[in-house]
Amino acid sequence: MNADAAMKIALDEASVALEHGDVPIGAVLLDGSGGVVARDHNRREELGDATAHAEMLVISQRSREVGDWRLTGHTLVVTVEPCAMCAMAAVWARIDRIVYGVADLKAGAAWSLFNIPQDERLNHRIDLTAGVRQEACKAILASFFSSKR
Repeated sequence: MNADAAMKIALDEASVALEHGDVPIGAVLLDGSGGVVARDHNRREELGDATAHAEMLVISQRSREVGDWRLTGHTLVVTVEPCAMCAMAAVWARIDRIVYGVADLKAGAAWSLFNIPQDERLNHRIDLTAGVRQEACKAILASFFSSKR
């Protein structure tokens, strides 16, 4: 599956987050052959858990499924640039690539504020691709936040 098709699934997941009042961010994890092996959305409000970001949930789900914290060969596709927590989790999990839709200028840690996935001081670096289905990713966030104001 290519990044655009995976981002469509991540956007579908982001829409589900709206049903329980969470910020609409969705994530998909692809294995080395491009197959979807995990998908989820933000669940912080639903679970009352600050760490229940879409990225964290798919990384945890896949790690449990394969019985290993190392997810070498996997690609993380997420509608919004990962925060520091999620970017570092991807590094710890040894994910190969992160693809995201829209930059997060206030909390993004995969180019905007920091570049954790490519920091040469760390023991693993991740390829980054930004801007996939950017307008759709931006639109769902803008709609959510305008309804809150």
